[in-house]
Amino acid sequence: MKAVLAYSGGLDTSVCVKLLQEKYGCEVVTVTVDVGLAEEELREVEEKARSLGVAEHYTIDAKEEFARGYIFRAIKANASYEGYPLSTALARPLIAEKVVEVAKREGAEALAHGATGKGNDQFRFEAVFRTLAPDKKIIAPIRELNLTRTESIAYAREQGIAIPVDVEKPYSIDENLWGRSIEGGALEDPAFEPPEEIYEWTKLRRHEPELVEVEFERGVPVRLNRRELEPAELIAEANRIAGEHGVGRIDMIEDRILGLKARENYECPAAELLITAHRALEALVLTRRELAFKAQVEARWSELVYFGLWNEPLRFALDAFIDATQERVTGRVKARLHQGRCTVVGRESEYALYSVEAVSFDDKSIDQRSVEGMLRFHALQAEMFWRSLRRG
Repeated sequence: MKAVLAYSGGLDTSVCVKLLQEKYGCEVVTVTVDVGLAEEELREVEEKARSLGVAEHYTIDAKEEFARGYIFRAIKANASYEGYPLSTALARPLIAEKVVEVAKREGAEALAHGATGKGNDQFRFEAVFRTLAPDKKIIAPIRELNLTRTESIAYAREQGIAIPVDVEKPYSIDENLWGRSIEGGALEDPAFEPPEEIYEWTKLRRHEPELVEVEFERGVPVRLNRRELEPAELIAEANRIAGEHGVGRIDMIEDRILGLKARENYECPAAELLITAHRALEALVLTRRELAFKAQVEARWSELVYFGLWNEPLRFALDAFIDATQERVTGRVKARLHQGRCTVVGRESEYALYSVEAVSFDDKSIDQRSVEGMLRFHALQAEMFWRSLRRG
């Protein structure tokens, strides 16, 4: 049986290669989807896969597709689940889709992943596998063999598999253009203070405030500090700038799909900067009712993505509404970055629903006396309620 494995080169997926070969009798094809990895890391992952005896390895460049088709949708949706700007969750559907494409090309009978039975990724991979390739067998070795992380490390050592973790620092790390997650080991104790060494993107390197200007067109960023950049390049630059100010570091308790509460640590500098700026621009151009209803849509959209339901029809319907609201979300936002904070200090748009004259205390374009009729009925039912109490 030929199995196509979503391969990151980390502990779990490397162990999966050997398990698939030895325990399941599979011919293994590995697929690494580049959603924001360094070229050197991609080369090392491919070399590692081939050293494990895979039949074939694919490295697929999907950075621009990820940026345009996924991250830009997340920005328009201000995507956040319980305070976590979706990053790992956002990339999984794209990775799973590419695995399916390779499996069909290779004529493979099975699709495989390295997710555990306690985490979220099993849902995200398998939701895509089942919707796009329902005829193929799904294999999840770590879950099916009920392996702990310590057992996986021991098995890797037995098999001579080079791994980037050990029992003392068994962190599970995932990176893509939009964010970096760190979990496992001592971090599982919510009272444990994370050591500075776990962070890479948000180390404070700049100590003076810096102003950054983000320009949007129809809800997506197109220029950073007046420079027009391709989507993936713009996101990478936003990550660099905001990260040097320590922006985007998150330590939270998160409700996983299974209902387990988990301590999660994230670094998401670009997401913090770009979503903060996007929200500020929306506040300028969308009506009160648009903003209120969109907040409900955003929460449902984010939950669908977190739960791995990228191919759920409701997600497409919500995208249609979100896209309609973004027709006027065009303009510029200035944000100040300093000491881990991102603060909006200015915004402008040709579609602004804002009038300096109307709101000014020194302008008479609105006759203040005209509001008296509105005030008479503003609390009418409450007034009648209190009258009834006095009568009683």
